[in-house]
Amino acid sequence: MSKKYFGTDGIRGRMGDEPITPQTVLKLGWAAGRVFAKGNTDHAKVLIGKDTRVSGYLLESALEAGLSAAGVDIRLLGPMPTPAIAYLTRTARASAGVVISASHNPFEDNGIKFFSAEGTKLPDEVENAIELAMHEPMTTVGSAQLGKVKRYPDAAGRYIEFCKSTFPHRLNLDGLKVVVDCANGAAYQVAPLVFSELGANVIPIANTPDGFNINHECGSTSPGQLQKAVLAEQADLGIALDGDGDRVVLVDHRGEVVDGDQMLYIIATSRLASSRLHGGVVGTLMSNLGLEQALAAQKVPFRRANVGDRYVMAMLQQEGWELGGETSGHLLCLDKSSTGDGIIAALEVLAVVRQTGKSLAELKAGMQIFPQTMINVRMSRRFDLKASAPVQKALGEVEKELAANGRVVLRASGTEPVVRVMIEGRDPALVARLGQQLADTVKRAAEEAA
Repeated sequence: MSKKYFGTDGIRGRMGDEPITPQTVLKLGWAAGRVFAKGNTDHAKVLIGKDTRVSGYLLESALEAGLSAAGVDIRLLGPMPTPAIAYLTRTARASAGVVISASHNPFEDNGIKFFSAEGTKLPDEVENAIELAMHEPMTTVGSAQLGKVKRYPDAAGRYIEFCKSTFPHRLNLDGLKVVVDCANGAAYQVAPLVFSELGANVIPIANTPDGFNINHECGSTSPGQLQKAVLAEQADLGIALDGDGDRVVLVDHRGEVVDGDQMLYIIATSRLASSRLHGGVVGTLMSNLGLEQALAAQKVPFRRANVGDRYVMAMLQQEGWELGGETSGHLLCLDKSSTGDGIIAALEVLAVVRQTGKSLAELKAGMQIFPQTMINVRMSRRFDLKASAPVQKALGEVEKELAANGRVVLRASGTEPVVRVMIEGRDPALVARLGQQLADTVKRAAEEAA
């Protein structure tokens, strides 16, 4: 069935615009509660966590009311990273977990995403059942069956201990100077503690959220502040999370960004050397060609999934592999966590730094990054790229000029109202020119179609 509410990563939009409105989120809580309550002899239990957006208070209350009306008990986690909610949902034996977050988007946006009892994204059939329930008239269970709300005890402490448990017991981070950019988001409390409790000298930045500054000129999507801080502090490296803590990019001691592709390369080659790499690696259509070639040189299988951790996860499960992710830093280490986790991904790389005694700059040197340009063309409404003759003509011309020396990917984002234009090749000047040329064509065609 076609879905009205769920996208590739839950339900997301601008606060106050459908579907991110109090009335719709109230109904969503009720509809989800109806679905989660089925088959439970007693009250179903659902965990709710959020990031630091000011709108989180409103949406949390609306979800609470809807779930309670459906007879579901609620445990509130407060501001917590998305992967923490996945972990706690599983260990608390809850029926589901709910995250109120728009991840790396600006504070004006917000969203709702769900985790299953196993701490994974909801299967399509469950999302479809919730969508169907949204079309039913809302009712309320009897007063004796209403759901109750409680705070979840020591949620942060439990998650911190879990993250630390994924780091090799024989290693520590003693003597390592690390700048941690918390994106003024959900990980602002837990992330610095994880790394400091493992022994690192931690310098936290962007760790004073005010409801409005989440992801603003900070975090994994804007690491400039972190790069300056690493150089100013003469730190060994920097770690930048995004607003909900499921993405991470690193910065080496020279102030250079180490993205998700390079992190995958470092983790994969380390696991290969110690016979811990099961199968191969899954990237996406946007993964740099340099990652594919570097892995091929070591005879490591590589597959490309559609963009989105849901599709990376599906391909990993299909192949029976454990390691995959996106250039953006959304990495999956399925032997450690059931979902993408920025802190755990960073710990995976830090373990390699400690095991080898090499710097982050040395570890990434084995992979050549192909010059790549990414241009986001903002849309006022949905635009069918495949049906646009000017866009398809321009796309064909770009592909012909690149020939075998590069790639072009043109796709609509599943989480933002933008079309992403990505071109990579050996010649940076050619890549930049063709990227702007194609982006300009997309923009003109979209404006004419509006």
